[in-house]
Amino acid sequence: QVQLVESGGGLVQAGDSLRLSCAASRSIYSISGMDWFRQAPSKQRELAAHISRGGTTIYADSVKGRFTISRDNAKNTLYLEMNNLKPEDTGVYYCHATLIGTDYWGQGTQVTVAS
Repeated sequence: QVQLVESGGGLVQAGDSLRLSCAASRSIYSISGMDWFRQAPSKQRELAAHISRGGTTIYADSVKGRFTISRDNAKNTLYLEMNNLKPEDTGVYYCHATLIGTDYWGQGTQVTVAS
């Protein structure tokens, strides 16, 4: 099992930056892939970014070039650096991991981008 706790969300202006963190309750070294999902009001949850254990990254087209996902295995922490934020980036951001076939989610952190 693993518990995931996100932090770093907040209210910002368009063009600002935020860094989200996801602290895991155990070593993430053996977790093959970790993700950041987001859910805007009245919309389905969507994948924003993925990182493999080896550091390979995948981004949604809408965030490519603006967001950077990274992981620090020594600190058991996943990050999402978000630059040039837009109002359409507003939503709840969730950390996700799959461990031995079971999906784990954090409680989410709210990001609100004002125009």
